[in-house]
Amino acid sequence: MITIIDYGVGNIRAFANIYKQLNISINIARKVDDLQGTSKVILPGVGAFDYAMERLENSGMRQKLDELVLVDEIPVLGICVGMQMLANGSDEGKKSGLGWIDAFVKRFEENQIKYATRLPHMGWNNIQLVRQNKLLHDLQDQPKFYFLHSYYFECFQRDYVIATTQYGIDFSCAVNKNNIYGVQFHPEKSHQNGIQLLLNFAKL
Repeated sequence: MITIIDYGVGNIRAFANIYKQLNISINIARKVDDLQGTSKVILPGVGAFDYAMERLENSGMRQKLDELVLVDEIPVLGICVGMQMLANGSDEGKKSGLGWIDAFVKRFEENQIKYATRLPHMGWNNIQLVRQNKLLHDLQDQPKFYFLHSYYFECFQRDYVIATTQYGIDFSCAVNKNNIYGVQFHPEKSHQNGIQLLLNFAKL
């Protein structure tokens, strides 16, 4: 059972609608008891890093999620700020992240961005596949995804980076460490490529 974590940060309904379209059952977890029986977890997120971490901690699900991901090793997919929360911390705030991947979240340097509107990075961008990965199977040629963020995920182990995007710099937009996956873009807003990615996650 895929469980989507609803801690008040993220567009839960958009994910639920896609999985309904794919005829895949999902569960929505708002408290720790809702995590019983889950075999995969989606951790969405929007907004500020510290606020998202605080909401997750206050939900009472943090300790159980650590157990599911780090001990039981079930697949987890962090999306946008949910991906950033996988890191050790962020330039955006003072709170520690989940620390599931050795990484840090950094703010884009605006002087490196050539576009008139520099931040946030908002809109459609191509991603470049760095290595083959089941999460990114069967995407369209030169796949595009929808982005909305001002901070990027700097992964300290390059082997964990599975796709990059260019916005002033080349940055990691998709990562994978064992059972832990993260994408900076929004698959729930990315039409067919996003639907395919969420289907791929369901098949892991």
